[in-house]
Amino acid sequence: MTNEPIFEINQEEKKEKYGKFVISPLEQGYGDTLGNSLRRILLSSIPGAAITNVRISGIKHQFSTLKGMKEDVVEFLLNLKKVRFTYVGDKSAKASISVTGPKEVKAGDIKTDSSLKVANPELVLTYLNKGAKLDVNLEIESGVGYSVAEERQTGEIGLIPLDAAFSPITRVKYEVEETRVGRLTNYDKLILEIWTDGTIDPREAVMTSAKTLVAYFNQIVTPKKVKEEAKKEVDVLGPTAKLSVEEIGLPTRVANALIKAGHETVEDLIKAKREDLVRVRNLGEKSVKIIEAALGEKGISFTK
Repeated sequence: MTNEPIFEINQEEKKEKYGKFVISPLEQGYGDTLGNSLRRILLSSIPGAAITNVRISGIKHQFSTLKGMKEDVVEFLLNLKKVRFTYVGDKSAKASISVTGPKEVKAGDIKTDSSLKVANPELVLTYLNKGAKLDVNLEIESGVGYSVAEERQTGEIGLIPLDAAFSPITRVKYEVEETRVGRLTNYDKLILEIWTDGTIDPREAVMTSAKTLVAYFNQIVTPKKVKEEAKKEVDVLGPTAKLSVEEIGLPTRVANALIKAGHETVEDLIKAKREDLVRVRNLGEKSVKIIEAALGEKGISFTK
């Protein structure tokens, strides 16, 4: 039986958004094993927060212009994507901007409640000329990885979804060097460098990534029985799930509205919430009943 590993983790450098860690001595080969595993978890699975939806007063879509604002709306939205938040809530949070020019609008002008904190308040968002007004409502969500705007398309006029980069880790680098233990020189020393957006401490990020790995490995060593849940209808539909909304007998108007909102297949419809479908542009309660009837003819009950 392999002996339990004994090594140290020391933080050699610590800055606001940077940390350098040395993990040693490791058995030969484990430097790369740990380094690569931690790097992948750090870049993909550490939770963070980002703006996911934006509503600008007087603007119907992102390709508009706002009178008195130097940048166009697309540039303004790109700057909003750079705003970083400290937020640990599960539900979406609300924030807003309400300013009048002349003014250099910064991330620090975003009004939030006590659950949210802007990590980069000096970030410039836009410039307003004298008399120009900017009123913006923001929705902030927590998550991991990257979420594309198309996943949140609703067709609602004036609501602009944003691509969201949730990860608070901006860069991870590791290298492995040889180190000595007594007379033996075939041990590894792992040097791990982490850069963050300022919303998480690098050491906390390392601990979180290690706990994530441990949780996965524990499931291999002492597996917990997966609870049998009632199979979702989408799991047993087979080829029917891949049918397009145009192939199930929906009126052209209804099918086109669904496709524009991102609901292109039967599987998409079953996963969607009923209230979201009702709010889709050019749909409504009557159209949702038509959708229910069309699904019913395929033997599918639409209950959401």
